Order: sequence, then structure tokens, then C-alpha cells
Amino acid sequence: MEGEINMSRNLYAKLGTGLKPQQFMDSMAKNKEKFRQWYDSFQWQDDDRPYFESLRNRDDLRCLILAAEWCGDVVRNVPVVFRALATAAIPAEVLIIEEHPDVMEQFLTMGGKAIPIVIFTDAGGFVLGHWGPRPKHVQEAMIAFKQANPDREAADYQEKLAEARSEMGRRYGEGTEYQAVIIKELHDLISSF
Repeated sequence: MEGEINMSRNLYAKLGTGLKPQQFMDSMAKNKEKFRQWYDSFQWQDDDRPYFESLRNRDDLRCLILAAEWCGDVVRNVPVVFRALATAAIPAEVLIIEEHPDVMEQFLTMGGKAIPIVIFTDAGGFVLGHWGPRPKHVQEAMIAFKQANPDREAADYQEKLAEARSEMGRRYGEGTEYQAVIIKELHDLISSF
């Protein structure tokens, strides 16, 4: 959930190297149906859409999304991001994590690899901020787990990790309510630059 401005990072060389959103969706061999369900079930809340539509007037923003089709958080969250970016007319590309380890290393979450990471840059590739891997209220369960369980070799680590993942699932909920949270977090982030 870090939205810090860090003009020292430049990803200009990565712009134009990723998959367009439709290419990513078309190329999915895993989780394609579930991804499409979340994509199709997206609904704008009345007060959010005008903000994202107003971004069409900006031509200085670009978005790179670190992702992989096998990741549950990607399947759940990236459809929402795709919808927001399409409405805002912000050019977006998906960087497959296995093909761009250099970028992943720049956007670790608590020292680990977690996706999706939604990276906003200016037209020159300078990083303005990023979002991910999941909504803040969901991520808090993983943060609490990692803080309470620093030893990955502990006998009960996997059991506690399963509990944390279950809690994250509970926080996401069964429906699409979490999608409005992602939209608000993206709105807040983009408003900061």
C-alpha cells in the first residue's frame, strides 16, 4: 500500500514491453474464467466514476502492473484496476513477474515478492507511486501474520500462514464490495501526483 513518490526510480525502458490488458486476459491459461467473472461483475459507485473519467484529460500518466495469472490476488484485484485504468484512459501494461524480476525486486512488500503491484509513472517512466498487492484492510492480515511469525522454519509457520490466508479471504468477502475499496485507494493514490 505504498504510495510514496520516488522520482529516483525510472522504468522508461519497461514502457512498451508488457502486455496490454486485453492481451493479458486473452493469454491466460489459468484462472481465465474467474478473472473474467470479476472483470464482468465490476460496477462503478456513483461518485467514483467521474473522477476516473476526468483523468482522460491527463496524458502524462502510465501504468505498469506486475502480475501473473496463477496468483489469486491478481485474479481478484487486477480486473478492478483494468476497469479503472480503461475509464481513465491511462495506458496500462502487464509485466509478467517471471519475465521482469528486476522490476519485482524494486517493489517488494515487507521484503517479499507479492503481486499485483500497480506502478504509476509519468510519460518519462519516473515512478510516481504504486498500489498493491491487495486492499489495505486485507493486507493488514498478512502484515500482522508476518510480524508475529518472522521464522519461516517454525513448526507451525505453514499452519499460521493458512490461517492468515483464510482471514484475508474473509476480509475480501464473497461479493464485489472490496472492489469499491480498491477504487478509493487508487483514487487517493492518483490524487497525490
